[in-house]
Amino acid sequence: MPSSTSPDQGDDLETCILRFSDLDLKYTSLINPSSSLKAELDGITKKKYSFAKKKAFALFVKTKEVPTKRSFECKEKLWKCCQQLFTDQTSIHRHVATQHTDEIYHQTASILKQLAVTSSASKSLSSADEKNPLKECLPHSHEVSAWLPDISCFNPDKLISGQGNEEGEVLLYYCYRDLEDPQWICAWQTALCQHLHLTGKIRIATEGINGTVGGSKLATRLYVEVMLSFPLFKDDLCKDDFKTSKGGAHCFPELRVGVFEEIVPMGISPKKISYKKPGIHLSPSEFHKEVEKFLSQANQEQSDTILLDCRNFYESKIGRFQGCLAPDIRKFSYFPSYVDKNLELFREKRVLMYCTGGIRCERGSAYLKAKGVCKAVFQLKGGIHKYLEEFPDGFYKGKLFVFDERYALSYNSDVVSECSYCGAQWDQYKLCSTLQCRQLVLTCPACQGQGFTACCVTCQDKGSRKASGPMQDSFKEECECTARRLRIPRELSRHMQRPVSPEPGPDATEDGPVLA
Repeated sequence: MPSSTSPDQGDDLETCILRFSDLDLKYTSLINPSSSLKAELDGITKKKYSFAKKKAFALFVKTKEVPTKRSFECKEKLWKCCQQLFTDQTSIHRHVATQHTDEIYHQTASILKQLAVTSSASKSLSSADEKNPLKECLPHSHEVSAWLPDISCFNPDKLISGQGNEEGEVLLYYCYRDLEDPQWICAWQTALCQHLHLTGKIRIATEGINGTVGGSKLATRLYVEVMLSFPLFKDDLCKDDFKTSKGGAHCFPELRVGVFEEIVPMGISPKKISYKKPGIHLSPSEFHKEVEKFLSQANQEQSDTILLDCRNFYESKIGRFQGCLAPDIRKFSYFPSYVDKNLELFREKRVLMYCTGGIRCERGSAYLKAKGVCKAVFQLKGGIHKYLEEFPDGFYKGKLFVFDERYALSYNSDVVSECSYCGAQWDQYKLCSTLQCRQLVLTCPACQGQGFTACCVTCQDKGSRKASGPMQDSFKEECECTARRLRIPRELSRHMQRPVSPEPGPDATEDGPVLA
């Protein structure tokens, strides 16, 4: 965004976007609407494509702005992206245009589709607006600042995580509800987080919002208060929906806010599998009793209950419920294919599903229910996060994986995983030492001391060769051990299995901005 534009000043976002020239993005074929997308757009919306592309670009660049203590005193701006710091608009624009074409494409497509829906329904909406109370209480785009909290009474240092002796905090939350204008919510969330010096990742879609943000305890408290008072969320969110843990702004390299088709990437349109038809929610205490009953059975293999972990294998590898079935999959977007491939496993079963914070179970349980083979589908409300708050020494053993630079939270002393090289008990992830790989690896201090710092021998050799050669751009490459991994495993029996993946997991951001 132009340096004269600040969310705190309440400028009209669309007016700011129109100041952009028609950006000459690299690989423009990726940015132009696909033929299928063009078919969905009417004539008027097609003419707005250039505007949509500029808006997508502007919103993306804005999410990369670095909040500074003196941002309200001067007009200088800084941007941080891909762990690089940019001090001028030209360099950040060039970087985004050449390195983030995919993100701009998806953002542009989302804006165009939203415009198409708005255009085709404009007549019906205009009459409905008169009866819609939300329309009256929500501000227009130039009034984003109206929904920012007043922080003039606080010492600026108190808002910045890491200042003083008070430890910061990380929030994890989601809210499924229909949103007519996710682009406005995106601009507001960006402004709100920058206003409070929060970092993190937030996904927004027409189906709701999913976020994890870190900052000072004062900043996170103000953020929760704003969310609970906001007209669109106040009837769907409560204070208990925000999971908290020790941390702060340092847990995330930057602030990333974006508009997507799904608030958690399952890979299936929300129009086909809706959050409105999930499984039965069980409180942590109810879920605890169900697991206790399941584990007390003499022959769990013949049980009519399956305890299903719907997270990725590198998450369940370091922590899981006793007796669970933990699919050996890399991404949640593989979960529907896993269900399809192992459908007989779930026939006539009671399925108890769980994930980190509950969000993946919302549509994951809806997908499983839609198959029509289960006796019943239940899900842990609030996820493992809420369960461990109530039962730190319960049936969940090991660490809780989180998608930030902490990698894991510890609630008990159990270690359920081992070093990938020597087999010693170890559960602390590190990134593969080969920059082009960026997978997660479990390697104990002794093995690290011997130089085993990559995810596999092949990657270790590749890293050594590149380190001794000329410096090159560190574009991410798929590791050999990942390439040979079976994408969708087939379970051999109905026996409840523990994850059996010797290879380390992928990097902590592969599932998108946020998983809750």
